[in-house]
Amino acid sequence: MRALVLALALLVAMPVAGHAQTNPNVSGTPTNPTSMLPPVADELEVLKALQGGRVAGRISIPDQQAASLIQPGGRSWRDFHNVTLAWVGGIAVLGMLSLLVVFRMMKGRIPVEGGLAGRTIQRFNGLERANHWMVASTFIILALSGLNLTFGRHVLLPVVGPEAFTAISQWGKYAHNFLAFPFTLGIVVMLLLWVKDNIPNGRDVKWLTSGGGLVGDGHPDSERFNAGQKGIFWITVLGGAAVAVTGYMLVFPFFFTDIAGMQLSHIIHSIVSVLMIAVMLAHIYIGSIGMEGASDAMTTGQVDLNWAKQHHNLWVEKEMAKGRGATPPAGAQAAGGD
Repeated sequence: MRALVLALALLVAMPVAGHAQTNPNVSGTPTNPTSMLPPVADELEVLKALQGGRVAGRISIPDQQAASLIQPGGRSWRDFHNVTLAWVGGIAVLGMLSLLVVFRMMKGRIPVEGGLAGRTIQRFNGLERANHWMVASTFIILALSGLNLTFGRHVLLPVVGPEAFTAISQWGKYAHNFLAFPFTLGIVVMLLLWVKDNIPNGRDVKWLTSGGGLVGDGHPDSERFNAGQKGIFWITVLGGAAVAVTGYMLVFPFFFTDIAGMQLSHIIHSIVSVLMIAVMLAHIYIGSIGMEGASDAMTTGQVDLNWAKQHHNLWVEKEMAKGRGATPPAGAQAAGGD
C-alpha cells in the first residue's frame, strides 16, 4: 500500500514540475532557454523605443565604431538617400531645365540693343577669369560625379552596363574627393576678388522688381554686378562653403564627428549641392547661348561697349571717368594702322 501511494504521488507531481520548468509565470527558475525569447510584438516595441538612440557593445579592436549594434538614425538616412534626395534632386534639376526651355521659347536669345558697337571695354582681368574657370570646371566635375551617386544606378547603369558603370563611378569618386581642394581654393579667391562689388544695396531691389531686363522692356541701372549676379555670387560662396565643409567631413570619416554627424553632413551636402546645380544651370545658360555678347566677359575679358551700357551702365560710367575707355578690337586697330 505504501508503494502504491508513492507511485500515485509521483504521477501527480510530474506535470506540475514540467509546467514550472517551461512556464516563467510559475514560481521557480525556468530551465527552458527558448521560453525567454520575447515575442515578435515585443521586439517591435523595443525597436520603436530605440528610435533616435544607439545601442553599442564592447569590443577589443581599436575601431570603436564597430561596437555599434543598433543605430536607428541609419534607417532615416537610408530613406533620405534612396527616396527623398532623388525627389529633391530630380525636381530641382529637371524643373530648372524645363523653365529654361520655356524661357527660351518665349523670350529667345537676348540681343544687344542697337547692335554691337565694335568697341570693347575690359570686364575681367586674367586672374579673375582664371579663377572663374577653375571654380567652374571643378564644379562641373563635382556635380556630374555627385549626380552619378544619386541617379547613376537608374540612369547610367542600364545604358553603359555594369563594368563601365563601375569604372566611371570609381574614377568619379577619386575626382570628387581630390577636386574638392581646388574648388575650395577658388571659392576663397572669388570671395576676396569680388566681395566689394557684390554688397547688396537699394538699387538691387529696383532691378529685381523690374525683372532685370529679362522680363518686360527696359534695362534697370546696374553697377559692375547686378542683383541677379550678386545672387549667383553669394549662392556660390555660401553654398560652396557649405558643401566644402560637409564634404570634408565625409572625405575624412570620423575625424571631425561621429556617425550621426556624418549622416547629417551628407544630408546637408546633398541638398545644397543639387540646389546649386539647378541655379548654375541658369547661370550657364545666360552666360552662353542665352544672351548675346555675355560669353566674351569670361573668354577674352573684353565685352562690347553697347552690351556693357545695356546691362551695366553705371559701371561703364565709372570706368570712363577713370580713363578706362573703350577700345576698338585688335583687328580693327591693325586695319586702321594700314
